[in-house]
Amino acid sequence: MQSWLESYYQYLCSEKRLSPHTLKNYRRDLEVFLGFIESIDSNTQEKITWPKVDSHLVRSFIASQHRSGLSSSSIQRRLSAIRSFYNYLLREGKVANNPVQGIRAPKGSQKLPKPLDVDQVSRLLDINSQEPLAIRDRAMMELLYSSGLRLAELVSLNINDIDMKDATVRVTGKGARTRVVPVGRLARKAINSWQKIRGQLAAMDEHALFVSKQGKRLSPRSIQQRLRHWGQKQALDGRVHPHKLRHSFASHILESSGDLRAVQELLGHADISTTQIYTHLDFQHLAKVYDQAHPRAHKKTGNSSEKN
Repeated sequence: MQSWLESYYQYLCSEKRLSPHTLKNYRRDLEVFLGFIESIDSNTQEKITWPKVDSHLVRSFIASQHRSGLSSSSIQRRLSAIRSFYNYLLREGKVANNPVQGIRAPKGSQKLPKPLDVDQVSRLLDINSQEPLAIRDRAMMELLYSSGLRLAELVSLNINDIDMKDATVRVTGKGARTRVVPVGRLARKAINSWQKIRGQLAAMDEHALFVSKQGKRLSPRSIQQRLRHWGQKQALDGRVHPHKLRHSFASHILESSGDLRAVQELLGHADISTTQIYTHLDFQHLAKVYDQAHPRAHKKTGNSSEKN
């Protein structure tokens, strides 16, 4: 069993030319899997070999890792290591099939960014500088928050995607799906200020709405860096990034309207279950709404008392 692993490590090193760090990760994950097999061997009469490993044994391994508290991403990494190992064994003619094929790690709890509250958003966007980059950045952040755009959607925007007359923006989202979403008054005002000076930076043949100092379309990384810069400059707790503004948009709209379907359309989610996860509300807010609205939630007043 160990000799087959050593041959695989040699293959990763000499042919795949993996870095020592990556090779170390593969080795660690496969050694853990081998240890699991050997622990089963001690309780069975027939020794398990690599060709005898089946999907049932792999699932048992994943279950044991999950019970031990290993994160979903770490389990996924171990599955990937085992899958790659068996692809190598298949190539070498050592096994007839890959027992890991089609097996996925258990889903972990999705960690959502804590949304900014309305006051924090106001503080972030309260930029008084008349520097061209500051005007551009405010327009970007106003649009992200006003229309709930994804980072990639903001990056891909062209000048003609904004319709100031109709107060809308045409967005190309995931799966090349196009949607038209409203643009708020303050976002339109910020974009208008940016459009007036955009020509100072943009190259003649550049159609991107937001451009860099070099006159070309801004990269996702540049936008992330600029949002982080303003989050620090405006003294906000935690890191500010595009996804956080999108999440804040969704949370604030849902808190005010309660219309999950509308938020789904605005965010461009194909499945409403994604919206339900993405736009979670603070439980205290939900409890307060329930207490105020549900006919059986009101506490009895006066001298009336419950009868047994």
